[in-house]
Amino acid sequence: MKRIKKFAFWATTLLLAAVILNVAAHAADVQSGTWKMNPAKSKYSPGPAPKELTVKVEVDDKGVKVDVTGTGADGTPTHVQYNAKFDGKDYPVTGLPYADTVMVQKIDANTIQSTLKKGGQVMMTVKSTVSPDGKTRTTTFTGKDAQGNAVNNVVVYDKQ
Repeated sequence: MKRIKKFAFWATTLLLAAVILNVAAHAADVQSGTWKMNPAKSKYSPGPAPKELTVKVEVDDKGVKVDVTGTGADGTPTHVQYNAKFDGKDYPVTGLPYADTVMVQKIDANTIQSTLKKGGQVMMTVKSTVSPDGKTRTTTFTGKDAQGNAVNNVVVYDKQ
């Protein structure tokens, strides 16, 4: 009887550990995937909104890799890239006129916050949250653009 109880205890412990690891793995990659801007749900202040944006995100427990492609309101191609760790340090970002570095933080399982800087000065804070069902990613941009104008954009993306 003692052996059965011991076996049941260890089997339950291993099962619980597997469930926790599975939840942790899911939480680590909820942001990962390809996201396409939904212009009808997005709000740009000031405008105009880009014609299209696609964001490819790869997240693991150490950091995030972001690759954004799209077309601006004037038809100009857009391409933004960065690869940053969740360690509080600044990493290079390309394709943004108002930023040359980014620092990323994992706020919770569904939220990442990025701080964009130009010459060491904070220009924009970007908070990206994935909905509980994993189908929508809402990104809020607050700060200043390259001309110093206030920015308060809410961009909604649909998972592809």
